[in-house]
Amino acid sequence: MPPARPPIPDTPGERIRVKRIYRAARVSDGKRILVDRLWPRGVAKDRARLFDWCKDIAPSDTLRHWFHANPDQWQDFSTRYRAELATREDLVCELAGYAQGDVVTLLYASKDEEHNNAVVLRDCLCRWLEREGKNDRPT
Repeated sequence: MPPARPPIPDTPGERIRVKRIYRAARVSDGKRILVDRLWPRGVAKDRARLFDWCKDIAPSDTLRHWFHANPDQWQDFSTRYRAELATREDLVCELAGYAQGDVVTLLYASKDEEHNNAVVLRDCLCRWLEREGKNDRPT
């Protein structure tokens, strides 16, 4: 018998989480979605236990390379990535939809846990849910 799932939190900020893919998968992760364009080194696909791999929502290769060369430019990266996300409304909507009825854990490979694309994406998803009036989970 699989372990019991914890209750689903009420607010998007609690339902949408970020986590390094190198950390162990947990039942409390809910839907595990890799949001990097490249597959993380050393991670077996079966160990990742992904619900989805959403490559197309990751920063463009140009932006990813720029940020890798300019890690001190976090605010500029965030602004540029949000602009890219604005052109991918369909993907943002799809990911936000997952968070309406379940916990969603956005997985990333970066060593920096505070400055990565998943952090920007989580904030964007939370704002989208609030703007669309879908910040409460269905009853």
